[in-house]
Amino acid sequence: MAVQRDRPYAGMNFHVDLGTGEDGAQGGVSEVTFPDARLQLNEYRNGNDKTLEGAKLSTLTHYGHLVLRRGVIGSLAWYQWWDEARNGGDARRTVSVTLLDEQGNPAMRWRFLRARPAGYLTSPMDAALGQTLFETLEIAFDRFEVE
Repeated sequence: MAVQRDRPYAGMNFHVDLGTGEDGAQGGVSEVTFPDARLQLNEYRNGNDKTLEGAKLSTLTHYGHLVLRRGVIGSLAWYQWWDEARNGGDARRTVSVTLLDEQGNPAMRWRFLRARPAGYLTSPMDAALGQTLFETLEIAFDRFEVE
């Protein structure tokens, strides 16, 4: 699906599907923070190697959390999914984030497999500031793919 072009895409047009088939995750996500993905490398060297450098071997892959943020709109969908995971239910889903081009066509998609909520957070309420109230959902996953 990835559509390559000479000019970079803007990161402001996207859809998020939390594995329910609903684009926009009930009200629209205002911010997506992609996780870091790192390979654990171990150095190995045979005792009889002629060189003094070790070879780097890939072992485990480590991922941070996918973080979604949206304004509070009264929807309980994020909290209910987190509550399902907290109560020991099988809350695993495939979450996808789709980047859209200027015409609204899909340009690239990130799929997070066997994803489940790891954290739920609501921003502070402060009457003196009058700012938008946000909720944040941190999502752990086993693997991701880009297409």
